[in-house]
Amino acid sequence: MSTRAGWSIPSPVKFGTSGWRGVIAEDFTFANVRLALTAIAEHVKAESAEPTILVAYDTRFYSEEFSQLAVDILEHHGVRALLCETFTPTPAVAYEIMRRKLDGAVNFTASHNPAQYHGLKFSSADAGPALPEITKDIEARASQIASQGGVPPLPHSAAKANPSEKVNLRQNYLTRLEKLVRFETLKKANLKFAVDALHGCGSGYLDRTLGDHGVAVAAIRTGRDCLFDGTGPDVSEENLAPLKKVVVDSKATAGLATDGDADRFGIVDRDGTWIQPNLILALVYDYLAETRQWKMPAARSVATTQMIDAVAKSHGQGVHQTPVGFKYIGQLIREDKIALGGEESAGLTIRGHIPEKDGILACLLVAEMIAARGAPLGEQIRATYKKLGREFWPVRENLHLSDEQKANAVCRVGVDSSTLLGRKVVSVDRTDGAKFVFEDGSWMLLRLSGTEPLLRLYVEAESAAASAKLTSEATKWVLQS
Repeated sequence: MSTRAGWSIPSPVKFGTSGWRGVIAEDFTFANVRLALTAIAEHVKAESAEPTILVAYDTRFYSEEFSQLAVDILEHHGVRALLCETFTPTPAVAYEIMRRKLDGAVNFTASHNPAQYHGLKFSSADAGPALPEITKDIEARASQIASQGGVPPLPHSAAKANPSEKVNLRQNYLTRLEKLVRFETLKKANLKFAVDALHGCGSGYLDRTLGDHGVAVAAIRTGRDCLFDGTGPDVSEENLAPLKKVVVDSKATAGLATDGDADRFGIVDRDGTWIQPNLILALVYDYLAETRQWKMPAARSVATTQMIDAVAKSHGQGVHQTPVGFKYIGQLIREDKIALGGEESAGLTIRGHIPEKDGILACLLVAEMIAARGAPLGEQIRATYKKLGREFWPVRENLHLSDEQKANAVCRVGVDSSTLLGRKVVSVDRTDGAKFVFEDGSWMLLRLSGTEPLLRLYVEAESAAASAKLTSEATKWVLQS
């Protein structure tokens, strides 16, 4: 917050869990993008004498125009800018930072958010989402610039006279995936997959690499649609209804989907059942421990299933718990401390790869796992439950509350209690929000969303009925004034 003539000037650029997002033309405007990019240019210049920044974008409305503006501002401030020549997945951007040893990247994407949103992710030189100390510095710089009247449009003479220095990241990234995925296992199994790009950046990546390696693919929603069928490019069960239909109608082995910027995954089993990302994370970790012989811990956010903990224990390993936000898992990947890192919101990466979510890799590993194990995902989940000696039924609810209700809920969960909802509390975890673990191993977590105006409720118990009961009781408790 900065002041001018006694007035508070809040910065319109605010980084949440994953970048800065806003409604197009309301919050996400050219004036605010100029502010953000000027602050980023100042930040990277303070870190390096001759920085090079990659500029990428997704398939949203006005992505190309925002990206060109970013290039012009960066160049105006003496920062070399490399502009992606087309829509590019977030994981490919992260890999390119590592490959070229760049100073970071500006990526115009609102990921899975609805069509009216746009956003900006800033990745630092370590290729992961910028950590809070970096985003706070950028916010502070933006606030200071805003207090001085903002950033006027660049004069036409300041924009580059020469064409932007353009790059295409696809082939280098797909070549990288060949070192991580056992495509020969996939090809030998002679399977068929349905792929849904949700009109996002995964188009031409997931479908193409499967096809290039001799795997049969039926791909849908591969073209650009700035309105994303009137919903958004989220890999939710509801949004993947078209993929379910294709899987069942074409008798595909499974359905594989990526969200708007292809950093998240969505999976549909061969019978059309949408598979919870939580369960996919646990299955893939178990599979990697078996097939790669990576006897290493996993990492998960505080909101993610403890089925991962049970799988880790079965392999003689532990788990690193982090706040919500993949940047924290990214640090553990960089330090080579974990075999797999995941978040319940469909984010995954693995050892030796990028410190960022990769929905394309996640889908390929699921396909490989199905091919290697020769069983549909439903069967694999049941077999894993049997091996672990218990079941896990995670639930996430988005509670749309008034500001007063949210404030009351935050106050109520701020109090430690030995009992809650008639259950004995064995531990309270405040890593991110408030997580109450009960005597029978079930738990509930309440936290404010870092990307949307919501209170999120997470619950997990040993059966669908127990999870539903706990969810209902927790929701009523939150809504009590």
